[in-house]
Amino acid sequence: MTTGAQIDDAIIRYLKTASGRWRKVAMVIGQASDTLMGELPDGEAGYKLVATRIETLVASGRLVSQGDLSLWRNSEVCLPT
Repeated sequence: MTTGAQIDDAIIRYLKTASGRWRKVAMVIGQASDTLMGELPDGEAGYKLVATRIETLVASGRLVSQGDLSLWRNSEVCLPT
């Protein structure tokens, strides 16, 4: 099983490729899950784990967000500038 730090790293690495642009939370979850394939729980449980880490990163100021993070397709995150 992967650690929170490994999930955070996958999220941050993906957002660094976005060049400061906003990305849908659903896309970030999908990309991070693909990066960590085999290390996360299968299906919805793995996605929810990544979503929880995104919320933690936003709460700590490592990411900024817009919209309701629980609505993955209607919210976005990016790295702070």
